[in-house]
Amino acid sequence: MTGSPTPRPLRLGTRASELATTQSGHVAALLTERLGRAVELVEVTTHGDVSSAPLASMGGTGVFVSALRDALLAGQVDLAVHSLKDLPTAPAAGIALAAVPTREDPRDAVVARDGLTLGELPAGSRVGTGSPRRAAQLEALGLGVEVVAIRGNVGTRIGKVTSGEVDAVILARAGLARIGRTHEITEVLDPLQMLPAPGQGALAVECRSDDPDLVAALGAIDDAPTRAAVEAERAVLATLEAGCSAPVGALAEVVEGEEADELWIRAVVMSTDGGLSIRMSATGSPGDATGVGNRLGQDMLADGAAELMEGPQPEGPDSELREQHA
Repeated sequence: MTGSPTPRPLRLGTRASELATTQSGHVAALLTERLGRAVELVEVTTHGDVSSAPLASMGGTGVFVSALRDALLAGQVDLAVHSLKDLPTAPAAGIALAAVPTREDPRDAVVARDGLTLGELPAGSRVGTGSPRRAAQLEALGLGVEVVAIRGNVGTRIGKVTSGEVDAVILARAGLARIGRTHEITEVLDPLQMLPAPGQGALAVECRSDDPDLVAALGAIDDAPTRAAVEAERAVLATLEAGCSAPVGALAEVVEGEEADELWIRAVVMSTDGGLSIRMSATGSPGDATGVGNRLGQDMLADGAAELMEGPQPEGPDSELREQHA
C-alpha cells in the first residue's frame, strides 16, 4: 500500500527585509511545529519598499500590504505575514485575518550613544524618528531635545547613532528583539511616557477567505488575548479615522479579573507639536474588544480628538511603516 501523498509546502508571502523575513520565518516555524506542514518563504516586493517618496503621499498605511494581498488573491502565495500595525483598519475583500500569534513586547525603545537614557541626554541632543506619534510624545516630555526626521531600516537608523548623525533613535522593541539586537537598547520606554502604535509588536497572518480549510488550520497559531488587545486598539484607530500621519497611540491588554478576564485599554491623541493631548482609558470584556475600542474612540472624538488631528501634519514618512515598524 502507498501512503497519502505529502501535501505541498505552504507558500508564505513576505517582504524581503531582514525584519520581515525573520518575522515570517517565526510564523513558518510555528506552523511546521503545530500543523506538521512544510512552509516556504516567497519574497514579494511592495510599493513601499521601492519608493523613496513620503509614505503619506503613497497612501500611508497599507503601502507595505497591498502587494502581498495581491499575491494572495492571485494564488501566488497561500498566506502572508505582516506587522499588524501595517494593516489598514478597513476589511479587505477576499482576505481573512486568520491568525494573530502571541505578541512581542509592544513598547518603544531607545538606542542612544554612550548607553544614555532619554532623561540623561543633554539639552539640544538630536533624537531621530520618522513617526509623528513618537515625535509628538517625545516633545510632550519636555526634555529639550531636537526631534530629527529619519527613515530607513533598523540598521540604517541605528547607524545614524553610531555615526554621530543623531544622539539617539526610538524604535519598536519588538523589531529589535526579533532580529537579535536588544543588546543595543539603552532604555525601554514606559507606556506612561510613550504609548505604542495600535498593534505594535503583533503579527498578522492573512490568507484567502475562500480557503476555509487554511483559515481553520491557521487558527492553531492564533493567540486569543493578543487578538482581543489589538482588535480594541485598531477599533480606536478606525473610530478616529486616523492615518499614519496622526499622532495616535493605544495599548490594550487582557488581565485576570475577579470573576472573568478583563480588557484594559489606554489611548492618546496629540497635536503634532505635543502641546495638546487627549488621553483616555476604558475597560470591558475581551469578547467585546471591538466595541470597547469603538466606544473609547467615540469618547475621544467627543472630547475634541478630531480637532487635534486636523492640525498641520508632517510631510516626512512615518518610519513606523518603514521596515515593518521596527
